[in-house]
Amino acid sequence: MKKIENIENIELLFLKPEDYPEFKDAMIASYVTMPDSIWEKEQIEKLIKIFPEGQVAIKINNEFVGCALSIIVDYTEFDHHSTYSELTGNFTFSTHSPDGDVLYGIDVFLRPEYRGLRLGRRLYDYRKELCERLNLRGIAFGGRIPNYHKYSDQLTPKEYIQKVKAKEIQDPVLNFQISNDFHPTKVIKGYLKGDKSSNEFAVLMEWDNIYYQKPTKKALVKKAIVRLGLIQWQMRPYKDFDELMNQVEFFVESLSGYRSDFALFPEYFNAPLMAESNHLSEPEAIRELAKYTAPIIEKLSQLAISYNINIISGSMPEVVDGHLYNAGYLCRRDGTTERYEKLHITPNEVKVWGLQGGSQLKAFDTDCGKIGILICYDSEFPELSRILADDGMNILFVPFLTDTQNGYSRVRNCSMARAIENECYVAIAGSVGNLPKVQNMDIQYAQSMVFTPCDFAFPSNGVKAEATPNTEMILIADVDINMLRELNQFGSVRNLKDRRNDLYELRKK
Repeated sequence: MKKIENIENIELLFLKPEDYPEFKDAMIASYVTMPDSIWEKEQIEKLIKIFPEGQVAIKINNEFVGCALSIIVDYTEFDHHSTYSELTGNFTFSTHSPDGDVLYGIDVFLRPEYRGLRLGRRLYDYRKELCERLNLRGIAFGGRIPNYHKYSDQLTPKEYIQKVKAKEIQDPVLNFQISNDFHPTKVIKGYLKGDKSSNEFAVLMEWDNIYYQKPTKKALVKKAIVRLGLIQWQMRPYKDFDELMNQVEFFVESLSGYRSDFALFPEYFNAPLMAESNHLSEPEAIRELAKYTAPIIEKLSQLAISYNINIISGSMPEVVDGHLYNAGYLCRRDGTTERYEKLHITPNEVKVWGLQGGSQLKAFDTDCGKIGILICYDSEFPELSRILADDGMNILFVPFLTDTQNGYSRVRNCSMARAIENECYVAIAGSVGNLPKVQNMDIQYAQSMVFTPCDFAFPSNGVKAEATPNTEMILIADVDINMLRELNQFGSVRNLKDRRNDLYELRKK
């Protein structure tokens, strides 16, 4: 290996036709055991002509050291058992398609004396950046397993790969590719003729582009940076329905003025309207309040359209087929609405009001990606958010109502845990103040917050933003969805990927 102190200049350059003599010398030095695998000058010139960005070289002190060659293919035209010859069009590269969806790696090599300097990583990193820039679905190539011939009489290729992954066998090529975030997907027999070291076996290696956006004819593109608006609602007497909705519109307009993508209201934020039913029993009063739910949702849907903001209505009582539920609505800015329910009802809600738990649990599609909504007590059941995470949720919204600080702490601490467990953002919003003329809704305690996972790219304490406790206000925070994708692939810990699915599973009935 060359000494680092003798290295003065490392360059990553596009391959040029005039580089071929040096290219050939470096390839011959790299493939001593496969002298028949040297690319001809005409082949290299064609690659440069059809896809110049895909062919890069590394030069050190102006000496040609290594190279990476690639084409773009329409991966749907090939199966996972396609050979090297088939994927390269019998080495003519006729399979290259600018409209393809996968960057296919044809070759990577380095002069032996320069190995160990992580130069191969630079070539792979370039491929990844190119894949992201061209919005391709991923990278694929057939990886050699050059040490397999030593074990072929004892192990199948699959067993060999497992032992390499478990660090029980060292394979310089496969180890390197796995360490660069490529994952083996298939064993291909007869992949590269003449590769005696691998017994002509290869491992189909793939890397997924987490930023890939599937092409669409729609003008709308899902946002990566999402602005959350949380409303810390003050419980106070309101003269009537119109006065309460004026306050609602004030908050929606304020958040829209800051170009928020979401407005989150708390659980039971419409409880002040129960004051006019205070002479009734508590079960009767909550059912009178439920009569306002439909007009509130109608108004919120209108506001979502006119202020161009997605509104999460918190929750409110709703009677369906004679049964009383705690439910809310996602009012999208495109005019559509969807309903969600509180699944776990607190003992107090059952005892005082006669509420019953709902049965709907799903993630919702929005123009900012998939979101989940869990009402208050539901946030304290980790199974629910994990099911939503498995369904693609990026942001979990938790509207809540708590009367004491210990009740609030349960919601807060569980919501923080949900952000870490599910590699997602969690936004919680509650009400503050008191309602002296409303039974069972006397006092409220809240501090609205936005939580993140705990890793280097996020706040070290997992708190993105926090409101002042027990004060009416709005809280605005930007969250980056791409950071969640990076965490899922490259985080210090990967809670979703590292689950022992061989030991346990979680499913919705």
